[in-house]
Amino acid sequence: MAHQFVQELFGLDRRTIVVIGGTGVIGSALATGIAQAGAHVVVAGRDQAKGESCVEAIRGLGADADFIGVDVSSRAEVSALLERSVRDHGGVQGLVNCAGTNASSDYFSASDDDWQRVLQTNLTSTHWACQAFGRHMADQGQGGAIVNVGSVTCDLPLSGVFAYSASKAAVLSLTRNVARELARHRIRVNALCPGFFPAEQNRKILTPDRVEAIMRHTPMQRFGEPHELVGTTLLLLAPAAGSFITGAAFYVDGGFTAMTI
Repeated sequence: MAHQFVQELFGLDRRTIVVIGGTGVIGSALATGIAQAGAHVVVAGRDQAKGESCVEAIRGLGADADFIGVDVSSRAEVSALLERSVRDHGGVQGLVNCAGTNASSDYFSASDDDWQRVLQTNLTSTHWACQAFGRHMADQGQGGAIVNVGSVTCDLPLSGVFAYSASKAAVLSLTRNVARELARHRIRVNALCPGFFPAEQNRKILTPDRVEAIMRHTPMQRFGEPHELVGTTLLLLAPAAGSFITGAAFYVDGGFTAMTI
């Protein structure tokens, strides 16, 4: 009885969910959890080897997934990802925008190339995907859900990662605006905002001094583990559990954004 109740709330059976950036540390954990909740997951990213490895691991758990390559710096490739997902699976009911990159420098050394690269990957590609997949979901007329991966830097800018902080603050603003636009189509749009989860894009900046500063500001006194983002993601994707949640930001950060002194 209890298992059935939880499944009715959080289950994603008969739904196709596309995870852009699904080849990364966080993206692959989200893709795996979403698949285990019953969805067919399209793992989308640039690294084919990592994508196929993620799909193989998901299938090894008895869940369902496939890989589609995409370079999110190209609007045409984002559109092609949607077209192939629809062609292969008949429609898409959920999207997770998890592609991300970073650049570290002091402010006066920040280069234009790094600024453009970070905003292109973190912000512009999120807009393109929300627009393309949101239009598709609206045309289907069956509602849907979009989860944009933000960061604690949506509200608290971090030193040394200026473009990243700006891009993630803009992702939160975009999320709220798109949520307003798509609500009439019964499409919910929310932001998942992780705290510090070591991954490819931030390992280089996690120097001992910076780690010490992060721990001083994190009440739970540790980094997050990727699997700890899955539950919130399922809440935001599940049509039953998240039915009245849109335009919201969910912080999974060990208390980082609650800390002052």
